[in-house]
Amino acid sequence: MPGYKVHMAGGLVTSGLLLLTGTALQSMSGLYVHYAAQYVPTLNDPLINGVGTVLLSLFGALFPDTDTDSKGQNIIYSIFILIDIGLLYQKSYKMAAYLGLFSMLPALGHHRGWTHSWLAMLLVGTPIFIIPIMVFGSHQVIDFIPFYLSFTLGYLSHLVLDGLF
Repeated sequence: MPGYKVHMAGGLVTSGLLLLTGTALQSMSGLYVHYAAQYVPTLNDPLINGVGTVLLSLFGALFPDTDTDSKGQNIIYSIFILIDIGLLYQKSYKMAAYLGLFSMLPALGHHRGWTHSWLAMLLVGTPIFIIPIMVFGSHQVIDFIPFYLSFTLGYLSHLVLDGLF
C-alpha cells in the first residue's frame, strides 16, 4: 500500500503545518486584541483566538476539495448547513441566501479546477473580513487579518501538498 503511506505522510505534514500556522497566528492576533476588544469582546480571549485560527486553518485546508466527493466536502457542507440553520433561525434571510450561493460555487468547476488556484486561495477567505466590515464598520478590518491569514495559509498548505505550488 505505497499510496497509503504517501497519503498518511501528507496528512501528518498538513497537520503539522496547520498546528504551526494556528500557533503563529494566535500569537500574532495578540497584537490586535487591544484594539479589537472594545468592539468585539470575544477577540480579547486568547483561547478563542487560538481555536479560531486553528479551525480556520483547517477550514482553509479542506475547502479546495469541496469540488469533489470527499471527507472535506462533507465536513464543510455540514458546517455550512449548521450556520445556515442558525441564520434562518435568527431571520437573517439575506445572509442565509448569500451563504447558500457561496456554498454552491465549488460545483461550478471540476476537481482541481478553480478551487485549486492561487486566486481562489486569496479570494475565498475574504468574507472573514468583509462580514465584519458590514457588521462593525471599516475600522475593524485589521482585527480580522490574523483569521484571514490563518484560512489562507491553510488553503496554501492544501495547494502545496497537492503539488500545485
